[in-house]
Amino acid sequence: MKRIILLVLLVPFLGFSQAKKPTIMVVPSDNWCVTNGYTLEFDNQGITEVIPDYKRAFQENSDLLLVVSKINGMMADRGFPLKNMESEIKSISQVSALDAMRSSKTSGSEVAESPVDQLLNQAKADILIQMTWSVNKTGPNRSITFNLQGLDAYSNKQIATAAGTGAPSFAVELPVLLEEAVVSYIGPFTDRLQSHFDDLFLNGREVSITVKRWDDWDGDLESYYGPAQEELGFLIEDWMAENSVNGRFNTRDATENLIVFDQVRIPLYFERNGRQRAMDTRRFASLLSRFLRDSPFNIENKITTRGLGEATIFLGSK
Repeated sequence: MKRIILLVLLVPFLGFSQAKKPTIMVVPSDNWCVTNGYTLEFDNQGITEVIPDYKRAFQENSDLLLVVSKINGMMADRGFPLKNMESEIKSISQVSALDAMRSSKTSGSEVAESPVDQLLNQAKADILIQMTWSVNKTGPNRSITFNLQGLDAYSNKQIATAAGTGAPSFAVELPVLLEEAVVSYIGPFTDRLQSHFDDLFLNGREVSITVKRWDDWDGDLESYYGPAQEELGFLIEDWMAENSVNGRFNTRDATENLIVFDQVRIPLYFERNGRQRAMDTRRFASLLSRFLRDSPFNIENKITTRGLGEATIFLGSK
């Protein structure tokens, strides 16, 4: 009887320990980077955008290294695999953001990718934890005010938050102050992260797919194809219904020149050569791209991505 009771008690524990965990990367928030002067300007098709300069922040601010290291450790202690942002930045090739451009080989049309998008595309974390903090001083005591935001790296939706101010302490070390402030919040915070990932595992991750046409292509999304002579836009919509998880997607916009799908649920994994591999937005979009290249469409096209959760297919040429 004792063995049976022990086995029953162990089953939930074993199931939890075998559950897949999301990959996480801790990043300083945009607010922290702007407040501390770690920004750079990026030319996005003629529009100047101010974005965080993560590389300089990690090189120059030792407090950032300490804070990220402490949060990484606290998450790892709870079984969450983390990607170290500093290491990811170092592994990206030193290519200027102005050269990180894609263009049509025939028309010369361009689509820009910011350095932040480039980082996220390489790191491919499931969840980003944005970290903001400030140190408060009252006489000999110090405390820390913090804000943790868990963001779905693909949809940019906030999925968990933890914010508060730690009790005043005589401690002077920033990691000690941070741990004292965060420790009572970290359990519920990681529970919400795991619940979100469990939903992704069952229902697919949420991405956006857009189909556009180059202006020199002689067709459009209202052209008729196939034996039934249906409009291309509706045929693409039918493909999306058949290939998204449980047919879950939303057609946000549709004209003769573009069709925009958001809240598209794609599977987390796919099988290739008997092995399970991670599915991302680009890989999912490539399936639609192949569908459009094949008969009866025979439409040459090009895929571009922005960040982790957005892909655009341009019809008419590479």
